[in-house]
Amino acid sequence: MVVTPKVNEQEVIVTGKITNEKGKPLSDVTIVVKGASNKGTTSDSNGKYSIKASENAILVLTCIGYQKQEITVGNRKEINVTLQEEIAELKEVTVNAGYYTVKEKERTGSISKVNAKDIEKQPVQNVLSALQANVPGLDITQQSGAPGGNFQVRIRGQNSIASGNDPLYIIDGVPFSSTSLSPVNDWNFHIFLTGTSPLNAINPADIESVEILKDADATAIYGSRGANGVILITTKKGRTGKTKVDLNFYSGMGNLTRYMDLLNSEQYLEMRNEAFVNAASTPSDFDYDLSGLWDNSRYTDWQKVLLGNTAYSNDIQLSASGGSDLIQFSVGGGYHRETTVFPGNGSDQRISTHLRLTNTSPDTRFKMNASINYSVSFSDLISTDLTVTALTLAPVSPAIYNEDGTLNWEPDASGLGSWTNPLAYLNGEYDSQTNNFLGNIDVSYSLLQNLTLKTSIGYTNTGMNGIMTAPRSMYDPYYAYDNATVFHQNNTQNWIIEPQLNYELHITNQQTLSLLAGATFMDQKSQSAYHTTWGYTNEALMRNIGSAPSIYSSSSFSQYRYQALFGRLNYSIKNRYIFNLTGRRDGSSRFGPGKQFANFGAFGVAWIFSEEPFVKKHLDFLSFGKLRASYGTSGNDQIGDYQYLDTYSTIASNTYEGKSALNPDRLFNADYAWEINKKFEVAVNLGFLKDRIFLQAGYYKNLSSSQLVKYRLAPTTGFNSILSNLPATVQNTGVEIELNTVNFQGKEFQWNTSFNISIPRNKLIDFPNLETNSSYNSTHIIGQPLNIRKLYHFTGVDPQTGLYTFLDVDSSGTYNSTDRTVIKNFGRKFFGGLLNTFQYKGFQLDVMFQFVKQDGYNYFGSGSPGIMIQNQPTSVLNRWRNPGDIADTQKFSTDEGTPWTVYMRMQSSDHCLTDASYIRLKNLSLTYTFSEESVRKLHLQGLSLYLQGQNLLTITNYQGLDPETGKTTLSPLRLITGGIRITL
Repeated sequence: MVVTPKVNEQEVIVTGKITNEKGKPLSDVTIVVKGASNKGTTSDSNGKYSIKASENAILVLTCIGYQKQEITVGNRKEINVTLQEEIAELKEVTVNAGYYTVKEKERTGSISKVNAKDIEKQPVQNVLSALQANVPGLDITQQSGAPGGNFQVRIRGQNSIASGNDPLYIIDGVPFSSTSLSPVNDWNFHIFLTGTSPLNAINPADIESVEILKDADATAIYGSRGANGVILITTKKGRTGKTKVDLNFYSGMGNLTRYMDLLNSEQYLEMRNEAFVNAASTPSDFDYDLSGLWDNSRYTDWQKVLLGNTAYSNDIQLSASGGSDLIQFSVGGGYHRETTVFPGNGSDQRISTHLRLTNTSPDTRFKMNASINYSVSFSDLISTDLTVTALTLAPVSPAIYNEDGTLNWEPDASGLGSWTNPLAYLNGEYDSQTNNFLGNIDVSYSLLQNLTLKTSIGYTNTGMNGIMTAPRSMYDPYYAYDNATVFHQNNTQNWIIEPQLNYELHITNQQTLSLLAGATFMDQKSQSAYHTTWGYTNEALMRNIGSAPSIYSSSSFSQYRYQALFGRLNYSIKNRYIFNLTGRRDGSSRFGPGKQFANFGAFGVAWIFSEEPFVKKHLDFLSFGKLRASYGTSGNDQIGDYQYLDTYSTIASNTYEGKSALNPDRLFNADYAWEINKKFEVAVNLGFLKDRIFLQAGYYKNLSSSQLVKYRLAPTTGFNSILSNLPATVQNTGVEIELNTVNFQGKEFQWNTSFNISIPRNKLIDFPNLETNSSYNSTHIIGQPLNIRKLYHFTGVDPQTGLYTFLDVDSSGTYNSTDRTVIKNFGRKFFGGLLNTFQYKGFQLDVMFQFVKQDGYNYFGSGSPGIMIQNQPTSVLNRWRNPGDIADTQKFSTDEGTPWTVYMRMQSSDHCLTDASYIRLKNLSLTYTFSEESVRKLHLQGLSLYLQGQNLLTITNYQGLDPETGKTTLSPLRLITGGIRITL
């Protein structure tokens, strides 16, 4: 019952003090008179408050982290209150489902949530790194340890054979592109060989929560855009109360966690000499390591020189938030800088700012939310990833610098440099600037008591400008290359408008009906320009495109339009039986006439059986129990623009009457249409002992059909293939389990545990004519996962010849695809994480482990041991030397015939396989929060000191640098930081 104070009731001043269960004063507690939103106050730093209220008034006290409390004033003038700490029951958490919010208890779909407090524990540049191992079904792989590097993100596996498999990112209601802005590279080297992550533009400190939508019921309202799952990012908003200012700073150092055991100089020279002896040949003048040109007494550990430096990370954030009952705000800015372990002084820097306003009219009928996020990033890192170079350079290679400090090319008698100096890349420059603007405003108005009209308008603009220089001094002077520069610009703009109508109807006290109807209008424009210039007479002119004697330019433009109508019906009976129906009609410009529109939908149901009387009576230990299931369909249009059209490219070298010739690139395909996804899930949620033990377990089965793949054409068409819909079907199934426990809950000591594991399975279950008329027959097999490899079966080193041998299926003496009998799955067998949180008085310790079960490739040199001037792992020392030897490695040889052929075949055999599973101490965070009494003496509201570590320890049998990134890119760094958090 709502009590409204009468005008003629006499009001008195009520004072008091608010404390927690330990007797410590609580500041920023909101106290309002129930039914009179204009009457309110907050407690001060001593927990004291003062408010005018009548005898019949009810005071409502709320504070984040504590249970809400209501107190009748009566005839008291002093009311002291003790607030009970809120043990967050997972089922009561509200999650963001995009177009609506829902309590964890009542959701019918699969939605996982990660809060700001979980993100803040990790000193990361990209929020994706903080999500690793935190969410079941969310598989994130870091592809480079360099600042700004990319991530591969998959939600419940790979659905498409050839099309995009990235999830949809939504930031404050606005779609955010997942496409990397890294430039195309003419020179085949770049520090980001796997691209850059666009989410680097989003400051993790600005994020309030991240929701991951996985099943059909949760994603259907996003239609085709949500076919691969949805990641919703919500930035921080203001809170009612006096203004609070937060300052956070940390600084730290990073380094490589693992090095490989490579040959030293003595072992290396033994390998090289033995290789020539076994090949019955002698070194040539170009075998500089043996010809006498190089100093064979030298030894350089190139891993330490090129990868062993210290990386530095610095981060500072300043924010303010507060507001009244009607207006709340949050504003802030941050600066982040990271360097890398490569030589040089380059860094990656980001400056970011955010503003969010929330306004509610006095009658609460009008509401407005507006947010702006802007960031600019600068990168001047070394232009190439030196990881492979560090592993392959010979330990007897020359010194990097001459005595006069110039780069040493160690030329031979002809003046030709005898090696590629790795630090020559520092003479080249790679500078880029990325600007990202994201704005959104949504306005809602309550037309009737239960009818609300809402409109959301969003805009994003992401652009990247970069320059990559390759001066003559970057190369061996013998060749006298031209000075060259590449200029590139990329820009993507996106507008989205979404009007919505919401209706809530309470049919009876036990039945509720919610209706949502809306539309989406989206327009995305992408453009790029790319200029390769060369012939500069002076390196000082290389950043001026107008000074280039020669230039080649190319540009591109594409427009993507998307429209949709959507609706949702939610029906609840007794808050026990919940039904959710979603429908959507999508239209995409990426398909031809007659194929642009398609209908999708989903149905979800939940039964909260713990509310049943017989369960309450006989299973009193069960605090919560819910069964839920969902089924639905969606499409996929992640296939690029204009793919169904005839397209042509110009041939600048061929002209006719002064005009450039056109070359056909693609055939028109009128039947080009949507991929279709069908998703099913069944899950159970169980809470025991007042949710101190909370278990969530689910099984899903997704089928993706009408796959857009290349269909082989006859040579007479002039094309090898055409992209077309085939009735090929990919199946993803899996089990996901999440367990949260409150192990101990005392006044001074608490211990909580969170564990999750995902067991995914992927399989190609249908592909017509795969073996007879498809370019995919060499990489795919019906009944097997999409990420398999067909390999030769390794049968050992021949004791007589000393060469690798393999299974020859038909004993023909030749090897072809039929001899690739080993089918190996390189996907994840299972993955997950384990988090333990310990709290004792002011201390909090968080320990997060990540685990992955998978297979991978061992590291082997790119050439047969001894054939090139190239170092090798020490494992090659167990090689064949004499007839009768039993060895793991074939004989060293410089013979480019059979020894080379079988070595290359070995790299496509199961001899290369290794267990690339790992357990990683992903994060360790130790925080000390000063007591309120100590903080008050410093005239602060809060003060914390913390130490954080990232990637501290990796336990693995993988024979390479790191099992996550593999052997060609920089591994994730071990990062240790220390910081301070101050609240004013």
